[in-house]
Amino acid sequence: MRLPAAPTRVRVLVVEDDATIGRHLDTGLRSNNYQPTWSRTGAGALTESERAPYEAVLLDLGLPDMDGLDVARQLRARYPGLLIVILTARTDEIDVIAGLDAGADDYLVKPFSLTVLLARLRAHLRHHTPASPEEKPIRLGDLLLDTAARRCTLHDHEVTLRPKEFELLAALARNAGTAVSRENLMADVWDENWFGPTKTLDVTMASLRRRLSEAADQASSPSTLPQITTLRGHGYRLETTQPDQPPQTP
Repeated sequence: MRLPAAPTRVRVLVVEDDATIGRHLDTGLRSNNYQPTWSRTGAGALTESERAPYEAVLLDLGLPDMDGLDVARQLRARYPGLLIVILTARTDEIDVIAGLDAGADDYLVKPFSLTVLLARLRAHLRHHTPASPEEKPIRLGDLLLDTAARRCTLHDHEVTLRPKEFELLAALARNAGTAVSRENLMADVWDENWFGPTKTLDVTMASLRRRLSEAADQASSPSTLPQITTLRGHGYRLETTQPDQPPQTP
């Protein structure tokens, strides 16, 4: 039976050196209304990414010519809004965290089913849809979050956030001053039928805090930034007033 298809022919760059897995992904994506391009090397993928615009990348970490983490970092630096899903046989948590920290939005551990992969892609691509143009920008101290334009600025200077970092900040900002559970954040930022671990949330939160802190350090004048408090055993809260203590880490 054919699975629910992508609404349009989304261009997907498949980076996989294993011939069997590569053919399986290429065939499965094509039969579900995606438009895949298959590259077997990291260098080839980086070159291909410059030839055409891609909405998503499926990236194997064990490539023959270079580490997939380096490919992820370069792709993320070049294309901040690109969806990157890592495909890996590495199951240690430190490897998973390294992949997410390198810029990936998600990961799948081999072997995985095509059903799960397509469900993840649909979930991520739904969240890449722009917000309603009627939604007003949210002021967070000196930070301005424009969800319709997907822009975050500090003193009119752009703060570069990865897609999931932006969506996580937006989810907290819409509920400023209110405790938001991990489950609700996963449903809002990732998907209500999320198949993956919630460790993804912790890594994304840590990265978001780091980027906001770096933006404040680089600002030409003192800045007031929103503080995100970790609520152990529950979730997070975006403070509407500045707490005396620095934000906690996940």
